Amino acid sequence: MTTRVNLLPWREMRRKEQDRQLLSIGVFAWMLMGLVIFYAHLHVSGMIEGQNNRNKYLQTEIRKLDKVIKEIADIKKQRTALIARMNVIYKLQGDRTRVVHLMDEIVQTMPEGVYYSSMVQKGNNLVLTGSAQSNARVSALMRNFDSSPWFSEPSLQVVRAKGQGGGRTSNFNMTVTQLATPKKVSEPTVQAGTKK
Repeated sequence: MTTRVNLLPWREMRRKEQDRQLLSIGVFAWMLMGLVIFYAHLHVSGMIEGQNNRNKYLQTEIRKLDKVIKEIADIKKQRTALIARMNVIYKLQGDRTRVVHLMDEIVQTMPEGVYYSSMVQKGNNLVLTGSAQSNARVSALMRNFDSSPWFSEPSLQVVRAKGQGGGRTSNFNMTVTQLATPKKVSEPTVQAGTKK
């Protein structure tokens, strides 16, 4: 007796099983790929959102810094204006005593026989107009200004001799520079052999 074995159904079943396994693997691969794409989409979206939040934060901080920079610029302008005002005040404080020295030195440098008709101050220069009993007194006035600690560079502009009431006078116009700080005036030295 011979036995017959039919292998066709077994092969077909095996082929169907392989097809089913292949289909399962394909579906699983598609599902896995879908999950990976979904995760990648979520991850990239999260990164984009995080970057957008950082950009918004940076823009907010930049706007704050722009305001601070503008305030600093305003403060620098105010500081410059205050320094200019302080310099004016310091200059006025220094000039306050300068006027006193000016008047005191004008009196001390004026020799007898010299009279002023006008004094005009132009910056650091003082323009003096007046008359003297002689040219020698005008020369003495110039020497006194030159040796004064508060004046320098006396410059005689005009001298006119004029006869007046039997006497003769010299009208003069002179410019003198007033110093902001007193210069050191050397003491007159007494030479040996001279008598006092």
